[in-house]
Amino acid sequence: MTITLPGAGRQLESYELTHPFGRVLNIGSKPQSRVLYAAAHVVADPLADISPSGSPCLDWDATLAFRHHLWSIGLSVAEAMDTAQRGSGLDWPASQELIRRSLTEAQTVAGGIACGAGTDHLSPNGADRKAVETAYEEQCEFVEGQGGRVILMASRALAACARDADDYRAVYGKILRQVSPPVILHWLGEAFDPALGGYWGSRNIEEAMEVCLSIIADNRSKIDGIKISLLNPQYEIAMRRRLPPGVRMYTGDDFRYDSLILGDDQGYSDALLGIFDPLAEVAASAVRGLDEADTSVFRRALEPTVPLSRHLFSKPTYFYKTGIVFLAYLQGHQKHFRMVGGQEGARSIVHLAELFRLADAAGLFLEPELAVERMRLLLAIAGVE
Repeated sequence: MTITLPGAGRQLESYELTHPFGRVLNIGSKPQSRVLYAAAHVVADPLADISPSGSPCLDWDATLAFRHHLWSIGLSVAEAMDTAQRGSGLDWPASQELIRRSLTEAQTVAGGIACGAGTDHLSPNGADRKAVETAYEEQCEFVEGQGGRVILMASRALAACARDADDYRAVYGKILRQVSPPVILHWLGEAFDPALGGYWGSRNIEEAMEVCLSIIADNRSKIDGIKISLLNPQYEIAMRRRLPPGVRMYTGDDFRYDSLILGDDQGYSDALLGIFDPLAEVAASAVRGLDEADTSVFRRALEPTVPLSRHLFSKPTYFYKTGIVFLAYLQGHQKHFRMVGGQEGARSIVHLAELFRLADAAGLFLEPELAVERMRLLLAIAGVE
């Protein structure tokens, strides 16, 4: 099966699919040896007559069906996170409805789920520490009031108003004293959100890590773990080795998740990843290999996906959501390639063509004919014949 794709130097080239029948996956029970959260995307309503800058309108059937897909193969859902375009198109009112609906659906299948609570209904500039605390309280109360578990998201407003590390200690200490355990903390690096530079009170990562570790130590009884997305494995490993017993490290490293989840003789990372949205079947299959103490199964499943993820999260990294939704479209999880806020246009056709090649090389296309048909439609819109 072949398709004409744009390549280097504005040239078109014939590409032959290398895995036309998809990969054979180890399908079975829920993975046991690692905790796997997929930060799930949302499906926009393509028929909603709204402005890209207005409040979003979602296709609820397709959005919730995708969550059932993740639960059906043993992954948990990290809801209303940045992969769902939180803070980049998905506002707090829409996030509330998403959280409410997803928690209701999770109960029907005993699906694992945790939900993002932050301060994104505040303007990131002009808020003071008291306003940040009140905003966190409001969102945490909503999640817990719906019966949900909190992922305490990093706050742009706190990054803007905090004077030093003590402000972070004060805000997190106050919120963590109020929430019901177990909470997952969330440290998102500048690559994912430039407004979060200097989080924890320092642009020096080692100094910031000391502050974060002190907050975890002071609130150990409330914390299940921390997800960090710094795209530097050495920082994650160093922090992982210093976490109190029982506190999990959830990798958010979309460049090196394979080695971090596999771990070493001193420990491993669990996962809370946007890339596990399109890689759900592969991720579950890989960890089932670890359940059987077979690292070769893990490596064969997950290592071929790393080039795909590195391309999808290439700079500007915060536009990775476009690639996530593109792959969902190619894989048949939704009928269109439209996004909240019009972000389907955030990546070039050349970028998406390379993503198609890498997805094929990783064996993601379980229905290759559908993937090719939909890629051709997108190419035609871009004027590629």
